[in-house]
Amino acid sequence: MASFVSGARPDRVAVVGAGMVGLSTAWFLQDHGVEVTVYDRGGVAAGASLGNAGWLTPGLATPLPEPAVLRYGLRAVFSPASPVYVPPSANPSLVRFLTGFARHSTTARWRKAMGALVPVNRLALPAFDLLARGGVATPTVEAKSFLAAYRTARERTTLLEELAHIRAAGQEIDFDVLDGEEAREAEPALSRNIGAAIRLHGQRYIDPGAFVHALADSVRARGGEIRTGAKVAAVHDRAAGVEIVLSGGASERFDAVVLAGGVRLGELGRKFGIRRIVQAGRGYSFSVPVEKPPAGPVYFPAQRVACTPLGDRLRVAGMMEFRHPDAPLDGRRIKAIVDAARPLLHGADLDARRDEWVGSRPCTVDGLPLIGATRSPRVFAAGGHGMWGITLGPVTGRLLAERVATGREPAELAPFDPLR
Repeated sequence: MASFVSGARPDRVAVVGAGMVGLSTAWFLQDHGVEVTVYDRGGVAAGASLGNAGWLTPGLATPLPEPAVLRYGLRAVFSPASPVYVPPSANPSLVRFLTGFARHSTTARWRKAMGALVPVNRLALPAFDLLARGGVATPTVEAKSFLAAYRTARERTTLLEELAHIRAAGQEIDFDVLDGEEAREAEPALSRNIGAAIRLHGQRYIDPGAFVHALADSVRARGGEIRTGAKVAAVHDRAAGVEIVLSGGASERFDAVVLAGGVRLGELGRKFGIRRIVQAGRGYSFSVPVEKPPAGPVYFPAQRVACTPLGDRLRVAGMMEFRHPDAPLDGRRIKAIVDAARPLLHGADLDARRDEWVGSRPCTVDGLPLIGATRSPRVFAAGGHGMWGITLGPVTGRLLAERVATGREPAELAPFDPLR
């Protein structure tokens, strides 16, 4: 095997993680003629890629740490029903994360982080189009209607201010301001308790599990190998290449490796200089029958509840729970989402729930992902996208594959240095 040096294309690359980010990276590496092997301790889309809302919303892909979220977090310490929940028995690592998160939850830092996201947000949907043209069979769906709905016009003020900041940062976002009657006319799934709304344009959505499985199928069809149930226990940078060691003791050598294991990115990346905590921000979801599926996603920002039509059912998702990724599903979180959504939806049977799910979003203290080379020129990181791993997964894969395969770093990746 030829050894890999910076600027030379590696022949064989391992990708750790078979979610949207990892598989997108593998797919775009194949575009550069690289042979890829993907490892995942569970299976394809086994983590946060499976049960999330499936929104492709670069118009809303903003840094998680911001003043409004911080206010939710402070209340959450005392209320398990809050949209953001921090358990009272927080461990030292979580305390450090929350301290850093609070430090970044200022308007000035939010604007700086937003400026870093704008260039990749612009490329997000075109990256999905590249996947489609390259053979990924599951299509994205144009959101004919994408409504952020509120009880009152006063509640709506926060998002209007945020949209103004998003535009000021240079990101295009088109929207209409609606009253309650206009909102219900546009989307009959809204109840009469809705008194104000914002209709966003130019957004899309997917069934995330189906899409990621289609992406995996395409990686395989293009000659890639995906090994599920394969837990990577260690990564070693050797003179002859990068050694991947599995939990059972087997090992294999590659020219380079991409660490895209979601909330477990830090476990393998720490020895290569990644010091940022990647904290599990767990989200919950379930599906319910509806009299008439909405024409597109519906968002209740004040309650932090996201609804997406998937076939003849509605996926209802929400919560940001800062707990260990392996903690069991907590029924109180499901109840909190149900209680928040029930007064706001019309024709949804929230008591006929199926597919109750919890998954861990990989969050960073500054709200920016970790994408790029580590201290080793053979070891790369791709993770920490928070709530935007689905939206930004393909563009992350496209840009990082260019970096890995050519040695040239796209300018858009500079703010996401994993060693920052």
